Amino acid sequence: MRGRGAAAAVLLAAALVAALPARAVLRIEITQGVEGAYPIAVVPFGWRGPGAPPEDVAAIVARDLHLSGRFQLLPEREMPARPSHADEVAFPAWRALGLDALVVGRLEAAGPGAYVVQFQLLDVYQRRQLLGYRIPARRGQLRRVAHRIADLVYEKLTGERGAFDTQVAYVSVERAADGTRTYRLVVADSDGARPRALVTSRAPLLSPAWSPDGRRIAYVSFESGRPEVYVQELASGTRRRVAAFRGHNGAPAFSPDGRRLALSLSRDGNPEIYVLDLAGGGLRRLTHDPAIDTEPTWSPDGRWIAFTSDRGGSPQVYRVPAAGGRVERLTFEGGYNARPVYAPDGRSLALVHGARGRYRVAVLDLASGTLQVLTDGRLDESPSFAPNGRMILYATRGPDGRGVLAAVSADGAVRQRLVLQEGEVREPAWGPFRTDGAAAR
Repeated sequence: MRGRGAAAAVLLAAALVAALPARAVLRIEITQGVEGAYPIAVVPFGWRGPGAPPEDVAAIVARDLHLSGRFQLLPEREMPARPSHADEVAFPAWRALGLDALVVGRLEAAGPGAYVVQFQLLDVYQRRQLLGYRIPARRGQLRRVAHRIADLVYEKLTGERGAFDTQVAYVSVERAADGTRTYRLVVADSDGARPRALVTSRAPLLSPAWSPDGRRIAYVSFESGRPEVYVQELASGTRRRVAAFRGHNGAPAFSPDGRRLALSLSRDGNPEIYVLDLAGGGLRRLTHDPAIDTEPTWSPDGRWIAFTSDRGGSPQVYRVPAAGGRVERLTFEGGYNARPVYAPDGRSLALVHGARGRYRVAVLDLASGTLQVLTDGRLDESPSFAPNGRMILYATRGPDGRGVLAAVSADGAVRQRLVLQEGEVREPAWGPFRTDGAAAR
């Protein structure tokens, strides 16, 4: 696996990332929000610099908060004024509109390609500042700064960590006039902006999985004519083939420490769950059953690996200690439960629940065994939690039959639809919290 062919694959992957544009742009729509959403206004930020501002920071913040489904944004045309600092705010005018909070700020030029973003979150009723930051940034960092501001506002007002400054991975599929398909593994901001194609192939790409540090993605590629597992660096685009055994190689999942991959391999006959050491290449088999064992997912504490198996006669979710041991069945409601993924707090699993010919996303409470169905599609699949556990991203079918993405809150109250401008999208994976830069000061 580490010979001349693998080296050529690394060079090819790097060239693809550098040369190919990402044409898959997601459009996100709110289809259901919470009742009694928090009333807030994000005033257009003031601009101190030559010409037009390089980025509309306030618009990005407002859109993030709107897309969460938990905030009611005051339209700009209804704003009584355009303050950029708390000293300029006439609180009674904003209070008369029924607002609870107000975000004001400004963007300042600070040298060639350098800027400073300053914002304040204000309590309209108590007439006081809840948050205030001054954030230096380069031109290319302004969108991330806006997402970070939205995260700070969201956390202050809800008590939950925001997940706007994160990324999502997905596979886009475009069909040409002659019927050939082009598959792209794409990474974009959580709001669908700045998509970037990591890999482009005429053969299917499947099962993207993020490393815990957000710097690598594992995935399955059929570029060689058979399924093989790769791990790719996002920064450089270089990739390494890590599993190309005889038979099936699929469903990679990083361990919480990022050092191992759980996989489904059929190298010894039928598909079983294995753990691969990424540094040394050591392979350890966890399951031993004539049934099909696949779709492993690690618990956040690294103690368990949940997976799908038909060993009981139909697809159900089981778990096994990551160190090896007795297999335990987790799902008992219905004849089909598959594609499990742990919530970030480890207390529940999102999965695909099948009943009466419909496949929907559900959440299994591990303590009580209670299963709650969250979606209402006919073919909902591939659930993936946001890193704060608030939303679940999944693949489904749009009204026109095209593959689209959707998201639902873990309590079912908020729903979103994410649609490509062209082609289809599938196999979503929500990335971890980002730790590289754009930190507020």
